[in-house]
Amino acid sequence: MPRPTGTESFVLNQTMLRIRDPKPSLAFYQDVLGMTLLQRLDFEEMRFSLYFLAYLADGEAIPEDPAERAKFIFNRETTLELTHNWGTESDPDFQGYHNGNTEPRGFGHLGISVADVTEACARFESLGVPFKKKPQDGKMKDIAFITDPDGYWIEILSTMGMLKSLSDH
Repeated sequence: MPRPTGTESFVLNQTMLRIRDPKPSLAFYQDVLGMTLLQRLDFEEMRFSLYFLAYLADGEAIPEDPAERAKFIFNRETTLELTHNWGTESDPDFQGYHNGNTEPRGFGHLGISVADVTEACARFESLGVPFKKKPQDGKMKDIAFITDPDGYWIEILSTMGMLKSLSDH
């Protein structure tokens, strides 16, 4: 089906999550999930920072030139924007952000496709990543849910597992 006129250039560019502390969040998204930090932007007057992360294709490089880097970041598909409001990481009264999966429900999860869910989950377990659902649990097999340092849920799925699950319905 063709897109409605005027939407031909639209791209889902980013999803933004608020984070309490950039150190564990960046470690999680870079070291556990393998994303690359494309750019950090600090807004000193408003006391917040933005961290843009994405998966890079083999051989893909982040441009050094600021204008080219901006085009690279804001024209690509599926970028994760982490927003850190300064001070939350050291505020003992900060209650954290709502993950969307407790009442009232709203935001649900991010989804990461992997080649092999079982293999990816074994790696997550070895790294001490918290699970909400392991692949063998529940009615839907071959998918898992892990959580990031702020409690956001991340679905781990594979194309083959989803095709099997859909064909069973």
